[in-house]
Amino acid sequence: MKSVSVSVAYMPLVDAAPLIVAQEMGFAEAEGLALDLIPAPSWSSVRDMLAFGRVDVAHLLSVVPVAMALGLGGVSTALSAVSVLSVNGNAIGVSRALEANLRDIGYLFDFEDAHGAGAALATVAPQGLTIGVPFPFSMHIELIEIWREATPLRGIPLKIRTVPPPMMAQALAEGEIDAFCVGEPWGSMAVEGHVGALLLPGRAIWNFAPEKVLATRAEWAETEPHLLGRLIRSVWRASRWLADPASRTAAAELLGRPQWLDVPSEIVDRALTGKLAISPGGELRDVPAFLEFHNSAATFPWRSQGKWIAHRLALRSGLDVPAAMIRAADVFRSDQYRFALDGTGADMPGASEKVEGSLSSPMAVGSTRGEIVLGPDAFFDGRIFDPFEV
Repeated sequence: MKSVSVSVAYMPLVDAAPLIVAQEMGFAEAEGLALDLIPAPSWSSVRDMLAFGRVDVAHLLSVVPVAMALGLGGVSTALSAVSVLSVNGNAIGVSRALEANLRDIGYLFDFEDAHGAGAALATVAPQGLTIGVPFPFSMHIELIEIWREATPLRGIPLKIRTVPPPMMAQALAEGEIDAFCVGEPWGSMAVEGHVGALLLPGRAIWNFAPEKVLATRAEWAETEPHLLGRLIRSVWRASRWLADPASRTAAAELLGRPQWLDVPSEIVDRALTGKLAISPGGELRDVPAFLEFHNSAATFPWRSQGKWIAHRLALRSGLDVPAAMIRAADVFRSDQYRFALDGTGADMPGASEKVEGSLSSPMAVGSTRGEIVLGPDAFFDGRIFDPFEV
């Protein structure tokens, strides 16, 4: 069978792994596909390449398709999030100067207490902070805002600056930003370059944050359902492969190659294992499920996640919240995901929405095979989002 080429825009991040693995390990070929993976210099480039038809699909920030559905950001092409590519995987880091100030007041960099980290940072930077994030519509922004809302950070000025992920360490070194929230490997590269230290993993703020999605134009998804199904299946199998601990050494070596992330494989391995070096001094922290590709139904595009994003964006932008949530529910396409994986043996949740933030421990849920156990998904401040009651 001759392979059909599908063009894919992506950013060089560890969480692009399902797409890279699908192509390199033969999962796409098994579905009769050849993924033409095209790196982009920024998230605005990824968005525009997809929206204006330069590529068929994209590795995309989970917030972007919802923002576009709400008319935010200046580009309004209807996009569909047909699968979640990654959950968690971000890290908050600070400059060496802030690191020194934090250590001076006795902060221990425990790498898990979001309350304590926010209070300490507010203490040493009462004049305010400039924080680098990869894009104005991103989970990075949402994590920073949640963190600010529930800690003493709400009492100091915070300025947000957009910096492409590969440029984050340089921006920190040049004093353009004081801190950042970014996906791996770029937080670790700031540590390796002796220009920053890691303060918190993103999951310390929200334990199960959908970070990247497999996105396509809604029109393409509707007119190419069989091609879309083959794509979803190949990426799902790649995600399952990535979740196997036996695959991690090979995955780290593959992703680190010059044509992909072009970083040492041991840096990639930190994200895959959750064993992170948080400072140039070599301090290590172990973060279970730092980055999740498959377990706990990680790939399922929950409509409630789209609604949560819409709720956040609508409140900040002054939009009608119920109307925004209705529109967002049509962005996270659990129906297309289910159709694509029907007959593969994939275990799928019985529901397409859930209460977000309610689980402090693993819980079994109804599913097609009865084997899904959802992991903890709590917000650090105890907030809960019920999509049925907002």
